[in-house]
Amino acid sequence: MHQLTTSLAVALALFGAALAHAQDRPRVVTVNYPLQYLAEALLGDAAEVDFPVPADVDPSFWRPAIADISAIQSADLIVLNGAAFATWVDRVTLPRSKVVNSTAAISDRFIVTESITHSHGAGDEHSHEGLASYTWLDPTLAIAQAEAIAAAITARGLAPQTDVADRLAALTSRLSALDAQASAGLAGLADVTMIATHPRYQYFARRYGLTIDALEWEAGATPTDAELADLQAMIAETGATVLIWEGEPDPAAFAATAALGLRNVVFPTLAHGIEDQSFADVMGAAIAALADIPVE
Repeated sequence: MHQLTTSLAVALALFGAALAHAQDRPRVVTVNYPLQYLAEALLGDAAEVDFPVPADVDPSFWRPAIADISAIQSADLIVLNGAAFATWVDRVTLPRSKVVNSTAAISDRFIVTESITHSHGAGDEHSHEGLASYTWLDPTLAIAQAEAIAAAITARGLAPQTDVADRLAALTSRLSALDAQASAGLAGLADVTMIATHPRYQYFARRYGLTIDALEWEAGATPTDAELADLQAMIAETGATVLIWEGEPDPAAFAATAALGLRNVVFPTLAHGIEDQSFADVMGAAIAALADIPVE
């Protein structure tokens, strides 16, 4: 009986210690999945990293509720993407001492976009005028963002500096490998005109010398007859032979665009993550799919 009592006491003590550790861990909040991936890779188990945007909402245009804002404000570190991503941050007061803009050091490499006004489903109309936001699709910019996050983590003492430095080196190696994969695999596509279903790929296209025009289709939605007519007109104008989908559409959509002479490729932009797949894995697979396109 004494042995059982002792074992129970030890188990309770261990549980209490684990609970206390979980409660004592710093909390980091990010505005998109790529930043969550970078922060988790840099922190390991030293902090909890939260990306609070619901899976069915575009993180670029999410409108957090009051409870969401309160939870974000209470975090130990708030990681922003910059480049005009996450419009809500301009309408909310965030503690300056807790905020890091991960693209502040690379603002001279931002891409200015044309004015395109549209809406997502039942959401309010918004414009893409200003800056291209999906910086992380250029792995070299993602490395710069990781460096900014690492500096913020160590400056605030959220994890030991040596641990963060080691993790940053490993993360940089993974992202550099993606860059090398894309540089080699996409080199033959410089003369191939592509069309994307949404204007998200500007930094990716610039990095690898690709020509990617853009439509304004909903991610994964089946195009309407009018949208297919617009696509056909764009093909006639540009000579495009490849269609890049932001999300997996219905098979009928693939069939309809293939009938127009296009090769279909799904390339997730990863503002939201994909279940059971990491940022690096999804990017690597998408780059490989694009590289597999036959060059005629």
